[in-house]
Amino acid sequence: MPLQIFKHQSNGSDKPHLGEDIYTSPYMREGIQLNKMPETSHLPENVYALLKDELLLDGNSKQNLATFCQTWMDEEVHKLMDDCIDKNMIDKDEYPQTAAIEARCVNILADLFNSPAATTTIGCSTTGSSEAAMLGGLALKWQWRKKRKAAGKDDSKPNLICGAVQICWHKFARYFDVELREIPLEPGKLTMQPEDVISRIDENTIGVVPTLGVTFTCMYEDVKLISDALDKHEKETGLNIPMHIDAASGAFIAPFITPDLLWDFRLPRVKSINASGHKYGLSPLGVGWVIWRDRTDLPEELIFNVNYLGGNMPTFALNFSRPGGQIVAQYYNFLRLGREGYKKIMEANMSHAQYIADAIKELGLFDLFYDGRGGLPGASWRIKEGLNPGFSLYDLSDRLRMRGWQIAAYPLPSNMGDVVIQRVLVRHGFSRDMADLLINDIKRAIDYFQKHPISVPLTREEAGGYAHN
Repeated sequence: MPLQIFKHQSNGSDKPHLGEDIYTSPYMREGIQLNKMPETSHLPENVYALLKDELLLDGNSKQNLATFCQTWMDEEVHKLMDDCIDKNMIDKDEYPQTAAIEARCVNILADLFNSPAATTTIGCSTTGSSEAAMLGGLALKWQWRKKRKAAGKDDSKPNLICGAVQICWHKFARYFDVELREIPLEPGKLTMQPEDVISRIDENTIGVVPTLGVTFTCMYEDVKLISDALDKHEKETGLNIPMHIDAASGAFIAPFITPDLLWDFRLPRVKSINASGHKYGLSPLGVGWVIWRDRTDLPEELIFNVNYLGGNMPTFALNFSRPGGQIVAQYYNFLRLGREGYKKIMEANMSHAQYIADAIKELGLFDLFYDGRGGLPGASWRIKEGLNPGFSLYDLSDRLRMRGWQIAAYPLPSNMGDVVIQRVLVRHGFSRDMADLLINDIKRAIDYFQKHPISVPLTREEAGGYAHN
């Protein structure tokens, strides 16, 4: 049924009077047109109340365990966002200190990712990790194209090799005319394997993209193993294939939880890394980062110079005008938490995820797909093979929504489309008490289904159609 549209006919009686209650005003009592700009102005507190009430119908973001994105921030972050609401970070000359703070963040991240040129390398903020990934991919394409042209060879058929990736890489391939050679998930091969990478390489390969925290599984791909395979392949063929690391989530976890894991610029073949500030970087929505190993790894042709304090400052993001608050908030987190604070937060996240995974295993109905160890702070499971518990994972997700929980249930991609898993992600702002509340709600849902078995299970679309987009 289409949404009913109300129209309030003004006859002068809707004039506000001193002390009038918001909900007795004609604006709130009789309704308004929702899809057309009103002819007259209205009191700001009335409009605010109307919108706040509508937004209550959105999910509670703290109970959204399907998203990687940060949903809890310090009160000071809210204040800084307010202070920066009028700052357009692209205007470096008008807001030079915001530009300076962005540059400091680049240096901090380059150091965190072990760049050999942390104080002089290049990088930038973006609207999110997807834009950052595309910039990394563009740099690979242009570097490859320059080499091909210099050698007098055809440069019309670039390809990029990756595992099971987030949709941003499919967009990159389509938008920038690159063949995506995606290695499918298979039973026993849940991450990119070196032999599958090598079998797809040719002289048109612009790079390889391992993922540090695969969206579908939360697992880290073995960057060091793939790098070693590429080293061996170069000795045999002469083909020097660079790597870009999609570390949208893992870049803010691995340095603190597994600092000895070799995935970053300690491997010379890694030329660029994208990270998401608004995921485990703990910042408000709207900030990602791309960092290059060295300034020479970003082609000069992709850089535009803008006036900045009487000089030039390089810019190379795809987007133009955007707010500066997220960048300032990111820097606040770096200063506020330091390495010690990030480490404690990520350790707490991992502990909660493992606690949930262990509790799910004890229920006896599920096989753990990922137990919260060795990758991102999350857990995933499937219904035991051959078992019919009287519900599907889509039914379980739907039932849990009655208590406010948003839990992702989805089929795996590629050659494992018949495997449906359920996944939770743990972020800063989640507590052990919340973990217990979730587990108890899962138990209650299972008890309900045992008393009221589902005769026709929900489909993915009927349950909400969660998609990794």
